[in-house]
Amino acid sequence: MTPRLLVALAGLGSVALLGGAFAFQYIGGLAPCTLCLWQRWPHAAAIVIMIVALMWKPIRWLAVLGALAALTTAGIGVFHVGVEQGWWEGLTSCSGGSISGISVDDLLNPNANVAAPIRCDEIAWSMFGISMAGWNVIASLGFAAIWAMTFTKLRALKTN
Repeated sequence: MTPRLLVALAGLGSVALLGGAFAFQYIGGLAPCTLCLWQRWPHAAAIVIMIVALMWKPIRWLAVLGALAALTTAGIGVFHVGVEQGWWEGLTSCSGGSISGISVDDLLNPNANVAAPIRCDEIAWSMFGISMAGWNVIASLGFAAIWAMTFTKLRALKTN
């Protein structure tokens, strides 16, 4: 596989995961928790890296940045899975029923429609016993491997 094809494969994988997250949210009605939202940002970065690499000649440091983006979302996902499984405490803003971000006026107004916080320690959806956060970890580690293969191929070609 050429470096460009590898870049496209890794970047489009992030497009697919990010698209799936938005589909679960807007079509499936599953609102994301704080950790879910944090896992999205590195995928967005990987997509930007893919676009830059495909618009110009792919270079090694872009492959490194892509791998770091994939490893970052995988790391957040590992933390999220640990929170879901009760292996460790999660963020107080999404595991303890926090009301942060809600104004005092809305809290005191009985007519205000204040949604309950989305909890990070509850699994909203799973397949084969693996939560969305777990699938993100698995896929993102695969994308990191593809970015690493891209780096290796570019290194062999001596491209920056």
